[in-house]
Parts: sequence; C-alpha cells; structure tokens
Amino acid sequence: MFDRFKKSIAHLDGIKINYVIGGEGPPLLLLHGYPQTHVMWHKIAAPLAEHFTVIASDLRGYGDSDKPPSDDQHTPYSKRASGNDQIQLMQSLGFTTFQLIGHDRGGRVGHRMALDHPEAINKLVVMDIAPTYTMYTTTDMEFATAYYHWFFLIQPHDIPERMIGQDPLFFLEKKLGQWGKDRSAFTQEAFHAYLRCWTPETIHASCEDYRASATIDIIHDQMDLDQGNKIKCPVLCLWGTNGFVGNKYDVVSEWSKWAGNVQGQGIHAGHYLPEEAPQETLQAIMPFLLT
Repeated sequence: MFDRFKKSIAHLDGIKINYVIGGEGPPLLLLHGYPQTHVMWHKIAAPLAEHFTVIASDLRGYGDSDKPPSDDQHTPYSKRASGNDQIQLMQSLGFTTFQLIGHDRGGRVGHRMALDHPEAINKLVVMDIAPTYTMYTTTDMEFATAYYHWFFLIQPHDIPERMIGQDPLFFLEKKLGQWGKDRSAFTQEAFHAYLRCWTPETIHASCEDYRASATIDIIHDQMDLDQGNKIKCPVLCLWGTNGFVGNKYDVVSEWSKWAGNVQGQGIHAGHYLPEEAPQETLQAIMPFLLT
C-alpha cells in the first residue's frame, strides 16, 4: 500500500514509534485517527509524496508503536505526550519545522502540538473534528447518541476493554461502518491491517487515549483558554458532509476560537475522508499546503 515508502521504527525518549517515509520536498506529517493506523493514508500518500517528504506514523498506543503503561491521571496518553512523540520523531529525521495533517485523534494531537510547539508547525489540517473542549463541554443527547463511544471508552478499566475484547472484529467493523458512509472505501488490505493491530494492548491503550481526552486534555485546554493561547499557524478544517461533525457544529467558527487563521470546507464523504473521497480530499488540501 505504500510503494516507494520506507518503513522504520524510531527509538525515541523511552518509546518506539512506527512510521513510513517517502517522497521529496518539504516535510509533511500525517497522523491517523481511531481505530486505525498510519495505513488510513494509503490512498493519498503517494500523490502527496510527489510534492512533500511524507511521514505517516502510528500514534503511541496504536498500530505498531509502543503502548506504554498508563497512570491514574492517564498522563502517558495525553495529547501532549502523544504530540511530544511526534515532535521527537520529526526532529530525529532532521525536521525542526513541518506541516501536519491529522484525522480524528490525529487532529486532536495536532491541535495540541500546534499549541505546545508553535515554532514547529507551519500549517495544520484537521479532518472531521470539532475541538475536544467544545464537544465535551457542550454535550447534549444528540452528541452523546452519535458519539456514544466517547462515554463508553472513558469508563474505568477494564469495563470497555473486556467488552470490546469479547468480539474485537465485531467492534471494529461496527465502528468503521457507523462513521464511514461507504463501506467499500476500506480496502481489504487496509482493513486487515487495522484488524491485525486491534490487539488487547491496543484496545486498552486506545481507551486510555479517550480517558485522557476527558480529563487531563481538558485541563490542558482550559489552561490555554485561560491564558488566551491560540494556534499561530494557518489551519484548514475539513469535514464530511455526510457525517456528524459538519452537521452538528459550525466547524470553522469553532476552530476560530482556537486559531487566528482558519478556513474550511465540507467533503462529500462520511468520517473517513482520505479513504472515502481521496481525490476530493487532495483537491482541498493541496492549495492550502502549497501556498
């Protein structure tokens, strides 16, 4: 799926991060969402690599990256910790500044990276998300129904872990099917890659990722709001017109509360833009990244 890309493992500060790298040009980091891996970029990685040095990595807790032990505050799975991994990865490859595209959880990590490391992120693309703070603090029945997993996965260990672990294939298929509006968009090869990595360790780590979002990540966000700290780089937000986020939130308006330079548009797809609508997604991304 990643022809002409090199697969490697970066040994960083006590953690191993899996990634692929390919192409030439300015560095571009791609961060995946839940419950996937870097493989989700396989339809658009090669076209992007015609213009950029593309790095697609697995977040900590996902794919073939490490799943470190957590703690009572879920600190090891905060977006700050995940973002610091990615900063170290890019530095290890010789890139001190770069552009970033994040889908779903990867967008939330990118959001935190742009706040914590403003000198490193030149441009940020976030796909099919509203800010975490907004989504949690304005929760209503419509949101809780559509995003029930946000409240299921944050339950104490090991309630969601044991329930998902009873039939991980069922859960993975239902999650992709619920958010994606075109099941055929997930190639058999990609789906098997997601399933291979959907281990008990990943299931637990991904629950910790969501537990962190509802606790320590909210604390970090509140501190930025209190201090008036905003994302300094240009932000492009994309959403699926057939998905939940774009129909529930004024996405550009919500991201404008966190960044000074925001633009956005809907893509004719569900949640998984790069797999459901790769060409339209590329058409939206390229002008933003190249100008």
